[in-house]
Amino acid sequence: MAFDKDNIIEQIKEASITDLNDLVKAIEEEFDVTAAAAVAPAAGGADGAAKDSFTVELTSAGSQKVKAIKVVREITGLGLKDSKDLVDGAPSVIKEDAKEDEANDIKAKLEEVGAEVTLK
Repeated sequence: MAFDKDNIIEQIKEASITDLNDLVKAIEEEFDVTAAAAVAPAAGGADGAAKDSFTVELTSAGSQKVKAIKVVREITGLGLKDSKDLVDGAPSVIKEDAKEDEANDIKAKLEEVGAEVTLK
């Protein structure tokens, strides 16, 4: 049996999302691989320099929302209502132009109470 790449591509084009999902799962099981995308390390700019300031973004408050609000209040110095609005409005920026150590510290505090945080 000859391998007909063009025929396979045509079949994939016509397949439903569910069929494609099943196909991916079957390939993963058959060949013991994963279809997860590889993540390349981010470059620190055009010249490759290290990034020196970060934006801390709360992506999800997690299951302990009250504790997340308290941590946001502590970090930002905002009042209770403003802190609650930030947490409820996730994803939201908690701190901009933070140094790497400060950004990692903020991230650790929020993750400690179950929140999800990204550094940009």
